[in-house]
Amino acid sequence: MEIKELIAKDLLKIKAVFFRPEEPFTWASGIKSPVYCDNRLTLTAPDVRNDVENALAAVIKENYPECEVLMGTSTAGIAHAAIVGHIMGMPMGYVRSGAKDHGRQNQIEGRLEKGQKVVVVEDLISTGGSVLEVVNVLRDAGADVLGIVSIFTYGMKKGIERLKEANVKNISLTNFDEIAVVAANEGYIKQEDIKKLIAFRDNPSDESWIGAV
Repeated sequence: MEIKELIAKDLLKIKAVFFRPEEPFTWASGIKSPVYCDNRLTLTAPDVRNDVENALAAVIKENYPECEVLMGTSTAGIAHAAIVGHIMGMPMGYVRSGAKDHGRQNQIEGRLEKGQKVVVVEDLISTGGSVLEVVNVLRDAGADVLGIVSIFTYGMKKGIERLKEANVKNISLTNFDEIAVVAANEGYIKQEDIKKLIAFRDNPSDESWIGAV
């Protein structure tokens, strides 16, 4: 079984990714979404956690063999960066969403030397905004950011374009399209729901997929 299918099955099994096309969720932005995603649930499911962390380690070894330091995004990527760092025997740290207002006022936690080759560990990528903020902080500190690894990506056009413009590579263990297909094949959703899900993915602000046949 391919990694993307295995991780898709894992995330669906523990409802880290949960589809509800008939009764959409409402995001903080007001957008109606047929999918709910909380990859933090992988941390409380040991079998799934093992699959995820070992897969992240394998992806880093294969695609970023020069990596010297792992940096997690705050807060969701921290635990994954720590576990993968342990598996790989590699240093890790994390980047805060903002600098501390006390002590050394760090935004980057953990030792990072200028010129070190870094891979950013993220749990989920949608529009790419938050992970690119982390990349920019690391670059400003003199790090050589090789790229990003993430558990899941929506594959949204805006996110793909942002990453391309910033010249940042992302490799996700699985993606929205894969999970939609696996969900339909395993009976979580109906086959005809796939079209609705992809329509949402392609244009989240267009709600015409709701109620579509």
